[in-house]
Amino acid sequence: MKPVLFALIAALPLLTSCGKQEPPRAEAAGTPVKAETVAVAAQEWPAVYEATGAVRARTTATISAKVMGYVQQVSFQVGEHVAAGQSLVTLDVRDLDANVRRAEAGRAEVQSAIPEADNGVAAAKANLDLAQATFKRMQDLASKKSISNQEFDEASARLKGAQANYEMARSRRSQLDSKTAQVEQDIRAARIMRDYSAIAAPFAGVVIARSVEPGNLASPGVPLLTIEQDGAYRLEAQVDESKIGLIRVGQPVEVAVDALDRKLNARVSEIVPAVDAASRAYVVKIDLPVTPQLRSGMFARALFSFGKRTVLVAPPTALVERGQLQSVFVAEDGTARMRLITIGQRRQEAVEVLSGLSAGEKVVAPVPPGLQDGARLEVRQ
Repeated sequence: MKPVLFALIAALPLLTSCGKQEPPRAEAAGTPVKAETVAVAAQEWPAVYEATGAVRARTTATISAKVMGYVQQVSFQVGEHVAAGQSLVTLDVRDLDANVRRAEAGRAEVQSAIPEADNGVAAAKANLDLAQATFKRMQDLASKKSISNQEFDEASARLKGAQANYEMARSRRSQLDSKTAQVEQDIRAARIMRDYSAIAAPFAGVVIARSVEPGNLASPGVPLLTIEQDGAYRLEAQVDESKIGLIRVGQPVEVAVDALDRKLNARVSEIVPAVDAASRAYVVKIDLPVTPQLRSGMFARALFSFGKRTVLVAPPTALVERGQLQSVFVAEDGTARMRLITIGQRRQEAVEVLSGLSAGEKVVAPVPPGLQDGARLEVRQ
């Protein structure tokens, strides 16, 4: 019995050592990680003020009908590019066609009366010529005392009557000319009103809204669609009232459009002289260059440059981003220490550090894969 007990006691340390092996992670943690470090330093950067806003079309038109009529045809879709003068909506306005035909009939009536008036003028002119010749003969006879005063007076009266008839005939003919001009204006006006039944695009652009369908009754002043000029956009940025004194019309400004991942060189075109009471901000309008895929409503940032400022920078390759948190590994006595930081502006070659680091501290850059907080570092020279 005792030999068996002693054998079990002797085997117990061996069994215990077999069950408590050293984990591989502890051995890996003691292995130095080869890495490079970069010292955090201060640099001179442009002092940039950022104002956010939305992209808007410089020219936007809300189109409505000028005459009342039922919509016969709609020739566009929302988002479609349309050319200047392209027909968009056609109205059924047969009553306006009737007005045109009525005006044209009036013109035909006036024109049919012109030959009769011309004949009347010709007849009156012939009577006037005869009366003048007769009066001249009677005047010669009267000078020779060959006719009585009564006969001479009758010849003079006939001459005056012929002159009056001729002037009356010419007046009637002139009235027909005026009537013709008036009828032509009526025809032109009726045709213009009829042409309003075809609603066309006032300029080349993109249809951004549609509120009309075939069969609807279009009324004057009721919007049918909205179109914005293609390629002509501007940024309407909200600028804090404390900064408005530093901005002027014509000032160059860089605009970042996040949706396009692009920065555009633009220029301030207008400063609205009224401040919003709620946001205490001015609206600054910035004309944007023609840019493909730029659309109204996109979010954009205006970057106004106001001289220089000193900032603390770190290389972008030193950043470790997890969601909304940014951190770096600081080399302290040969050990990597993770530290949360707050960053500002980003550039291709550097990132602004707002808090979490001091000038002269060394950060690991680039960060080796799998580097953990507390790992030993083998810094490469």
